[in-house]
Amino acid sequence: MSDAVGTAAPERRRFELHVGGELVGWADYLPAGESVILAHTEVLDGHEGEGLGGLLVRSVLEQLRARGTTVIPTCPFAAAWIHRHPEYAADVAPALRGQFAG
Repeated sequence: MSDAVGTAAPERRRFELHVGGELVGWADYLPAGESVILAHTEVLDGHEGEGLGGLLVRSVLEQLRARGTTVIPTCPFAAAWIHRHPEYAADVAPALRGQFAG
């Protein structure tokens, strides 16, 4: 989806996904030292099945990578997405990385 934009919203401790200016989903996080705990991913009703959850997780991982921060994916959706995309295993905290490497 070319008009999807993922942005950090640190004041709410979440990353948000907007499509055409409309908030369609977010991923809640908690700081954890050199990592971030990705605790919950939410896509608003009416937008399920559009691939937005995957776009959101990808955006979060790429933003964290740019900051040199790794992720601890406690959110079942995010963890499953990383399992399906092992090229993002390097973005997982080192102690957990082996669980996600293909």
